[in-house]
Amino acid sequence: MTAIKHALQRDIFTPNDERLLSIVNVCKAGKKKKNCFLCATVTTERPVQVKVVKVKKSDKGDFYKRQIAWALRDLAVVDAKDAIKENPEFDLHFEKVYKWVASSTAEKNAFISCIWKLNQRYLRKKIDFVNVSSQLLEELPKVTEESVPSGENQSVTGGDEESVDEYQELNAREEQDIEIMMEGCEYAISNAEAFAEKLSRELQVLDGANIQSIMASEKQVNILMKLLDEALKEVDQIELKLSSYEEMLQSVKEQMDQISESNHLIHLSNTNNVKLLSEIEFLVNHMDLAKGHIKALQEGDLASSRGIEACTNAADALLQCMNVALRPGHDMLLAVKQQQQRFSDLREHFARRLANHLNNVFVQQGHDQSSTLAQHSVELTLPNHHPFHRDLLRYAKLMEWLKNTDYGKYEGLTKNYMDYLSRLYEREIKDFFEVAKIKMTGTTKESKKFGLHGSSGKLTGSTSSLNKLSVQSSGNRRSQSSSLLDMGNMSASDLDVADRTKFDKIFEQVLSELEPLCLAEQDFISKFFKLQQHQSMPGTMTEAEDLDGVTSSRQHNSGTPLPVSSERDMIRQMMIKIFRCIESDLNSLIALGDKIDSFNSLYMLVKMSHHVWTAENVDPASFLSTTLGNVLVTVKRNFDKCISNQIRQMEEVKISKKSKVGILPFVAEFEEFAGLAESIFKNAERRGDLDKAYTKLIRGVFVNVEKVANESQKTPRDVVMMENFHHIFATLSRLKISCLEAEKKEAKQKYTDHLQSYVIYSLGQPLEKLNHFFEGVETRVAQGIREEEVSYQLAFNKQELRKVIKEYPGKEVKKGLDNLYKKVDKHLCEEENLLQVVWHLMQDEFIRQYKHFEGLIARCYPGSGITMEFTIQDILDYCSSIAQSH
Repeated sequence: MTAIKHALQRDIFTPNDERLLSIVNVCKAGKKKKNCFLCATVTTERPVQVKVVKVKKSDKGDFYKRQIAWALRDLAVVDAKDAIKENPEFDLHFEKVYKWVASSTAEKNAFISCIWKLNQRYLRKKIDFVNVSSQLLEELPKVTEESVPSGENQSVTGGDEESVDEYQELNAREEQDIEIMMEGCEYAISNAEAFAEKLSRELQVLDGANIQSIMASEKQVNILMKLLDEALKEVDQIELKLSSYEEMLQSVKEQMDQISESNHLIHLSNTNNVKLLSEIEFLVNHMDLAKGHIKALQEGDLASSRGIEACTNAADALLQCMNVALRPGHDMLLAVKQQQQRFSDLREHFARRLANHLNNVFVQQGHDQSSTLAQHSVELTLPNHHPFHRDLLRYAKLMEWLKNTDYGKYEGLTKNYMDYLSRLYEREIKDFFEVAKIKMTGTTKESKKFGLHGSSGKLTGSTSSLNKLSVQSSGNRRSQSSSLLDMGNMSASDLDVADRTKFDKIFEQVLSELEPLCLAEQDFISKFFKLQQHQSMPGTMTEAEDLDGVTSSRQHNSGTPLPVSSERDMIRQMMIKIFRCIESDLNSLIALGDKIDSFNSLYMLVKMSHHVWTAENVDPASFLSTTLGNVLVTVKRNFDKCISNQIRQMEEVKISKKSKVGILPFVAEFEEFAGLAESIFKNAERRGDLDKAYTKLIRGVFVNVEKVANESQKTPRDVVMMENFHHIFATLSRLKISCLEAEKKEAKQKYTDHLQSYVIYSLGQPLEKLNHFFEGVETRVAQGIREEEVSYQLAFNKQELRKVIKEYPGKEVKKGLDNLYKKVDKHLCEEENLLQVVWHLMQDEFIRQYKHFEGLIARCYPGSGITMEFTIQDILDYCSSIAQSH
């Protein structure tokens, strides 16, 4: 092993300025045994670096090579596996664990011992030694800086050099001395024993000389010892003085420690006093209620403005004291508990006093407001609640305080307010609607006619039955409608435009009075009860419902209140409770208006739509918007019912078999409806509803005009169609209804077609024999006979033609035209004034026939000189004379 160690030092470590201190022959545990050496080395230069190097024999030769090196500072644990039994295995824990098996336990122990010494010297015991025999470690000499000689070639330990280092390399000086010594002895190399013996003899000579020199200097040694004894005595005296000084300083130290401790206690006491003062000041500043505030809460005047202000300030101060954020431990203080109890008693007392006072105010308001109902009973106005709201708003801050401190009493006040105000508003609104109904119907007698009894204002009458229509032979349209049709609630004979305008103004007045009343009350509730009415909501309690084009907000059943999920819902619930009668009274008023005249539904639809639109722009989910939306549905149903009734009446029309038809009543009623509707719906929001009604009505008019024309026996079908479609066309042209442009063109076309048909049918063949003669001529020509050869036919010669012409002198023609005029006059009615139009067209048709006959005479009887016994001018004169005579 020594030879291997020397070879490794020479070949591997000396070139790297390293010294090999220990070596162990090992192989890896559990694998095929490939031997290598673990070497413990230190560098020869400072700072010293200690390493564990793995050296392996080369596969290509007998030399060794350095395989891997670890710094000793990276070694964490040395595990010897067993501290009692001999075991060649051991582990080294670097960045990972390396398991080794030494060739012998002695080599392992020697290597671990060297590692322990290097750890003691260079790493200050940073490495943990596990399963290493404590006896082995105790036997190892302690390595210190003093025990290790300095210099480049210093040993690892200062004791047993041989056990630490078996080999130590010579330095240059030692090599030089040995070379000089060996040069002086020629046989030093050839006879090493003789050379060693010589060196031993010289060493003995030197030792003897040293002993003699020591003996010669014994006197100086004695002197030196004496001086040392004296020095020791001086040292003893100095130590005594130092001991006395130390005792004195110890006393001073104790006194200074006592002073320092006393200062610390004083500082601690001052700190505690400052903190205690801060806590007391905090409690006093935040939990002390002024006597004035206490007096205001206990005895303050809640009726005067000054007293209300004092109570408000006191209540805010009390709330601040009760809501102060106490610091940890404050709630355990008896004084704090007592003060909190006192605050609670004050709060309870003032809340009870405030609730009682406001309840009295609510009751008094009901009495005061009731006394003013009489002056409004004859006027269509609602009492003004602004003074009451103004007085109550002085308590708004106190209501907010009550809401934050005693929600039970706040809820009680809310309920009482709704109870008192709902009864008050119910009386006011009932009386208001009663006045409105009386104004609509006129006198009390007339109100009984429409089913109004007493003050209830409810409709008890039944709807009027619809009598069958009978068409009269003469008279203007209004008298004709009056005598033929009991129009019930559609007729304009009982109620003229002035009556409808009066109804419109009354209905508008009702809505205009209700709207500010509801808005003012809702605004007051929001301010007085401190409820947010414009906060964002995840949903509303209304949903759009399309009822044949009507979009309305459906509210809940007023008898089943919804759970209050927000302050906005609470406002709505309160409004529903307070104004629970508005919707039913509005519906009752609408039913009365519809019963008086179904055309009133047009006025109500426009007015109600406008107010709903206005309310939805302010707040689409408000009580007013919801209620008006519901009422609007009723109005739209009445409007649809009005349209349906008109169509039904059209279908039920019956005509007289003995009189001419003229303008049908439902055509005149459509004209009246359209004119009224256009004036009402001008610039209205719900024009679409009217356009849909127009479409239904005009279709019904078209269908039923044709139906009546087909059933007519006295009046020709073409006359019924011509006159009525002319009237419809004139009405649509005058009113310029954009949605009925197609129907207007259709009406014009039907009028034109039936006018032409009637003219041709009525005129017929006024020169009948002459017509038959020329029809025979045209037949011969059609059979292939040339026109100029027709005169050679026996039945159609010139003589026969002259005979036929002589039968129609001018006098007979005029007589025939006169009879025709009387016949047409008998068919047509006076209202449309179409007689002259029809007569002019008949004149044109007669002239056309006359020209046709002259043309045939000219072509078939050329040069015969045969002519009619009257001219075109005669025809014009005849027609003009007949028209003027009638």
